[in-house]
Amino acid sequence: MFIEKKLIFVGGKGGVGKSTSAAAIALMFAQRNQNVLLVSTDPAHNVGDIFHTKLNNQAKEVCLHLHAIEIDPSLESLKYIQSVKNNIKGVVKSSMQHEVNRQIDAASSSPGAEEAALFDRMVSIILDEGGKYDKIIFDTAPTGHTIRLLTLPELMSVWIDGMLERRKKRNDNYTQLLNDGEPIVDPIFQILQKRKERFARVRSILLNSNDTGFMFVLNPERLSILETTNAVQVLAKHNIDVNALFINKILPQEIEGEFWKNRKENERDYIRWIEREFRSQEKYFIPLLQSDINSLELLSAFSQQIEKDFLSYRRTY
Repeated sequence: MFIEKKLIFVGGKGGVGKSTSAAAIALMFAQRNQNVLLVSTDPAHNVGDIFHTKLNNQAKEVCLHLHAIEIDPSLESLKYIQSVKNNIKGVVKSSMQHEVNRQIDAASSSPGAEEAALFDRMVSIILDEGGKYDKIIFDTAPTGHTIRLLTLPELMSVWIDGMLERRKKRNDNYTQLLNDGEPIVDPIFQILQKRKERFARVRSILLNSNDTGFMFVLNPERLSILETTNAVQVLAKHNIDVNALFINKILPQEIEGEFWKNRKENERDYIRWIEREFRSQEKYFIPLLQSDINSLELLSAFSQQIEKDFLSYRRTY
């Protein structure tokens, strides 16, 4: 069951209620007296606004048993670049240090640099901080960004393998050139090897269906369904299965007025499409609420409704 996973990733198209759903799920577990960490990887962070508190890159308690983080990709990128500079100190000649740092700074502005740094922070949360929590909920950015983020372990492992192979050949050549039979101690090789091992551990966790669950939030609308379909298919190619769907903002069954009756009929067509398209996913139908969730009390009520849906699904699954 999706609800039993330790790591839960919540994705979806912008504006479908993804952050609110992630926050409600996190609060649901916290109200069960479980220690929960809610992590926002979306640059347009909404989690702090939901809990009416300012968040940053470090965990902050937003209510009993619930801590939250809003990862700042630009800040993480700066920290990541500085760590790279620190790692190569003593490895290159002092006369070359300035030029090497200049090249690193140039690389930091390349496409994907912030995503790599963001993923590095996620790796740290999962491997180094995860033991403190019973559940970790990731509120991810809109769909395309989520796909890139979740497929990074595989892509970066391939890149690091290439780097390791080149470093190994270089070291072997130096060993033969020196002809002393002693292997060369290469700090960069050791750093790359350690990163490869961490990425491999995280990838193993992400692919472990006992530990990790993936959920997409969507509305019963054409574009939202198409985007979710594409995301499910792309992630499946990387051996990541989407376990559950939140179909959000469902209109009431009894509705008045010609306009709303037509909307409801369109919605029924889209729900039938969702039922056909996503046969293997758990599906939770979330009603359209009378107002925005703008307080902890309303979020708690929403959380309790979600819990009822989870328990009801468990009984009928």
